[in-house]
Amino acid sequence: MRRAFLAKGLIVGAITLGLATAATAQEKITVYSAGPANLIETLAKGFTAKTKIPVSVFQGTTGKVMARIEAEASNPVVDVLISASWDTATDFSKRGWLLPYTSPNAAKVPDFLKTGDAVAQGVSALAIAWNPKSGTPRPTDWADLAKPPFKDLVTMPDPAESGATFELVAALQGENFQLFKNLNANGMVVAGANAAALTPVLQGAKAAVFGAVDYISLGGAAKGETIEVIFPTSGTVIAPRPMLILNWSKQPDSAKAFIDYVLSDEGQAAVAKVYLMPARTDVKADRPLIGDLKIISVDTDKVYAARKEILSGFNAATGGR
Repeated sequence: MRRAFLAKGLIVGAITLGLATAATAQEKITVYSAGPANLIETLAKGFTAKTKIPVSVFQGTTGKVMARIEAEASNPVVDVLISASWDTATDFSKRGWLLPYTSPNAAKVPDFLKTGDAVAQGVSALAIAWNPKSGTPRPTDWADLAKPPFKDLVTMPDPAESGATFELVAALQGENFQLFKNLNANGMVVAGANAAALTPVLQGAKAAVFGAVDYISLGGAAKGETIEVIFPTSGTVIAPRPMLILNWSKQPDSAKAFIDYVLSDEGQAAVAKVYLMPARTDVKADRPLIGDLKIISVDTDKVYAARKEILSGFNAATGGR
């Protein structure tokens, strides 16, 4: 367990959290996060309370976060990035943009959720989000949504806008995208981002989302919304949310301390509270965890290298856009 020091050498009272070397209270760090908004706000507040280090947060979709980083290329300000897609970690590592760091609090994070310069904040999975008041039979697998009872009642996020949905499409493309051809023939609507697909189901205009991000619907169900999250029997894909320290950070020690905090007991409890799966295997959550799900393995390097072709095949199968 590493000790955290102030700039003048004073020990910070956060050693029990395993925080890395911290900086003075005046040394603000900037964190860009691809949602959920309430989680990053909670984490930033908790981190500042423990370390006295201020945090400036920008929260948005993955696309908006990446666009901001590109716009700031000549004068980058982000210290820590939390993405909704592991492909970001792979891409940024290949570009040489990341600062290698292994948090002491990552000891109980499975190997497949960490590398030398990235570690998962938490994990989501894709599922069927079904409205039980829709008058349709409860689906148990992806193919059920292509059956007559779901005619014109299914939505799906656009894989061109959602990294997790893209990976699901890659995993389920099968024989010439036949499943998606069947869904299209049954009237499935490909919406924009995740919220655009989920909203009509919550409103009762549609019955189910094919490939819903689970934590959003689980959170809605907990608040009393008429929605059930169903993990298909044939399997699904998971979406680890990597945390990255950019190598241009002017506050690398404070950035490391932030990673440590997110992986601390307190930080992982905050992750679990928004119905994401914690990255650490020893942290409980009121939801199914990775060991409870049938996971379809996806070779992300291979599928992202073929991204253009996969999206083209999907678009052809679903009527083109």
